[in-house]
Amino acid sequence: MMKISFRLSYNTVWGETLHAVLYRAQAGANERKINIPLSTQDGKIWTGSILLLFKQPAVMAYHYEVRRKDKTVRREWQKVERLLSVSPSISAYYLNDAWRDLPAQAHLYSSAVTEVFRPQSVTQASLPLFERTLSLRVQAPYDGDLYLCGSTEQLGNWNPAKALPLTRTQLNEWEIVLNADEQIFPAEYKFIAKSNGAVLWEDGFNRTLDNPPLKAGEVFVRQDLSPRFTGEVPVRAAGVVVPVFSLRSKDGCGVGDFGDLKKLADWTQKTGQKVIQILPLNDTTLTHTWQDSYPYNAVSVYALHPLYADVRLLPGGNKSLEKERKEINELPQVDYERALQLKLEYLKRAFLAEGKKILSTPQFRRFFAQNTHWLPAYAMFCTLRDHYKTADFSKWGKYAKFSHNDLVAFCKPGAKEYGTVCFWYYVQFLLHCQLSEAARYARQKGIILKGDIPIGVSPNSAEAWAEPQLFYLNTQAGAPPDDFSATGQTWGFPTYNWDAMAQNGYRWWTRRLVHMAQYFAAYRIDHVLGFFRIWQIPLHAVQGLLGQFAPALPMSADEIKGYGLPFDDSFICPHITAETVREVFGDLAEKVSKKYLELKAGEKYQLKPEYSTQRQTEQAFVGKTDETAQRIKEGLFALAANVLFVPDHKDPSKFHPRISALTSEAYRSLSVGEQQAFTRLYNDYFFHRHNEFWKNGAMRKLPAVTQATRMLCCAEDLGMIPACVPEVLNKLQILSLEIERMPKRLGETFADTKKYPYLSVATPSTHDMSVLRGWWKEKREITARFWSEVLGKTSEAPAELDGKTAEEILRLHLNSPSMLALISYQDWTSMDETLRAPDPDEERINVPANPRHYWRYRMPITLEKLLDQTAFNDKIRQLIKDANR
Repeated sequence: MMKISFRLSYNTVWGETLHAVLYRAQAGANERKINIPLSTQDGKIWTGSILLLFKQPAVMAYHYEVRRKDKTVRREWQKVERLLSVSPSISAYYLNDAWRDLPAQAHLYSSAVTEVFRPQSVTQASLPLFERTLSLRVQAPYDGDLYLCGSTEQLGNWNPAKALPLTRTQLNEWEIVLNADEQIFPAEYKFIAKSNGAVLWEDGFNRTLDNPPLKAGEVFVRQDLSPRFTGEVPVRAAGVVVPVFSLRSKDGCGVGDFGDLKKLADWTQKTGQKVIQILPLNDTTLTHTWQDSYPYNAVSVYALHPLYADVRLLPGGNKSLEKERKEINELPQVDYERALQLKLEYLKRAFLAEGKKILSTPQFRRFFAQNTHWLPAYAMFCTLRDHYKTADFSKWGKYAKFSHNDLVAFCKPGAKEYGTVCFWYYVQFLLHCQLSEAARYARQKGIILKGDIPIGVSPNSAEAWAEPQLFYLNTQAGAPPDDFSATGQTWGFPTYNWDAMAQNGYRWWTRRLVHMAQYFAAYRIDHVLGFFRIWQIPLHAVQGLLGQFAPALPMSADEIKGYGLPFDDSFICPHITAETVREVFGDLAEKVSKKYLELKAGEKYQLKPEYSTQRQTEQAFVGKTDETAQRIKEGLFALAANVLFVPDHKDPSKFHPRISALTSEAYRSLSVGEQQAFTRLYNDYFFHRHNEFWKNGAMRKLPAVTQATRMLCCAEDLGMIPACVPEVLNKLQILSLEIERMPKRLGETFADTKKYPYLSVATPSTHDMSVLRGWWKEKREITARFWSEVLGKTSEAPAELDGKTAEEILRLHLNSPSMLALISYQDWTSMDETLRAPDPDEERINVPANPRHYWRYRMPITLEKLLDQTAFNDKIRQLIKDANR
């Protein structure tokens, strides 16, 4: 029998117990795990042991967790397993451990670093054992080799040349085994790192090597060692940001695809970049029209978009499609509808040619088994969407409400629609294989793919249909007013029922991340603020002004009155007077008053019932595109939003101050004393009331999500940022997003790129913004200030951003301390007047203020020609080299 003893220092609170969980290394979810309760005498040191019989060597894994009444409330960080190689020749293992929280340099444990930026090799062979064995295990995310050097002859007499080497047995984990019978105790020692002939001694006092009380056949393992080295070179990389649909190749189909990603990787390597960041790749097919071009409106959080299939590799006799392919490939922008229709035709022909054969392969069967939690429901969703000519599943008759029994019957062999279901299986397997190959190809070239995880899903999505309990389908997500839109944004996504998601440990999210990790080594959390609070807007609103934060702490009428406001129902009704109408509509005021308004008591108006909400007004003006109609529509929107408070969506007896109300006409109608009271309430509500509340909520959600994989996590933390957000991102070591023209410090016009935090992504622009050249033209007074204050120029700022000035701006970002400097393709080419588009507006990807924007930007030249731009490519490589990235 073998005894395994555990010892851990950990402070619990009353009612908590500590447990060790032992299992076979790389065990499946359903394999047996052994629970070892630990006990304590002082509430600080926990111990326990177990007797096991091993007839042959084995590799075990274990972790510690805290429980309360048999419910696990905390687990250690487990992205690198604690391994224990056991041998039948050993009678006892004594494990002396420390609780593992998220490592201090967690980014160095990410797959982006360990597999690409600084790839590591791990020794699988077991280390030797002695009569009495002392094992030291070290957590050290260091790029070179690690050694132990100490005060005795056995430990090298402080001579680095005689230091004892450690073996990397896990990612960033090292081990050295010592024969306890040959050591002189006590001894002093330190860890040293060697790289390219340089020697680094760890910081701090000397360590002490004590003689553990071991008998013959016993092993003492110490695992609480974490050296730090001054002088380590930080990981810094540069990369390109470009949507896959924007890629252009000479033999493409009018839109970029996964095959083009490989060509982009060739260019990325040629220019010395190490990251390719793309937009979401999820299927967004709702209507088969250009309106599906919006890549953040997913019909599945797992399914890849058929648009990105590389059809050049497909069978099926496609010569008849060649004319159409050439025509749309010459277009300056993406024709989404024609491109998707053509891709689907290629895929249907390929399925007829090889579908039955592909779906019978072991590779497909393995893919299907790993994706049964979403693939059949998605295939059924697509089939019903196309059958009923709508993705609105409420119109699907008996299938309007999802049923697992219906799913099984619908997707079983021999069922009426089984052939169509299999087509969607085939498409998703093909896309999976192609994206996996593109990711593998990029990694071989030292390049990572960085994905994008949308904060929302379509209300008409496979997930909303199959798992409606996870969403509030009677509301829509969006954003409050910000630099992107003065009236806020409505995205149309349902908001999340976080309480329901928490019941199984946020499995819906963790599965998404694990799925993405097949392809990506890093990812961007779209609108990370949604994990703190989401901007929740009623379905009757078109603009974001009438939203409220969720979760939030709404105010009662008595609490509002406590601020000195005489609160009543008038505060939640649109404030409309004759003066309001004149201010909003000008010369159209009389016409609007007669047709769209009705007089209330006194001198106030109200909107007529058929125009009482923004959504009703929007419907009434469908097809009316003349300037006058647009003015009236926007004005009626403004009247509907001219309130001081909005009712809480859960409890109508409580209220939230309307966002941006301080600039509204309703606010100006208050007395001076009431304005002061409302301003005080408004500032308390939006800037103080929720800070701890939101922080605690985010710390329940984000660790489960971000620690589900080893992908490098980057946040899109723009907009109205609560004070708790930077604190949480720092604690979880999530990279922030830094944009020079969107400073996060109050009072700044431009952020200082030299002061960016290391754990950040530096970028000049995002897909939601104008490119650098467009920004340069938008506000000349801002451009002039940037020219003089940031670039230090004394001459007059040029009207157009020339290539030399663009290069200066990119240097600022590349030279920043940020771990990643990611530059959009359009901003890279802004340095070269021959490669960029003539009009910078043509290079913009999205206009957030327009919910019906057509996402169709394409590179002006092909990837093949881009690879031949030697001077331009060499310039990028030199810029990156100069920045030590």
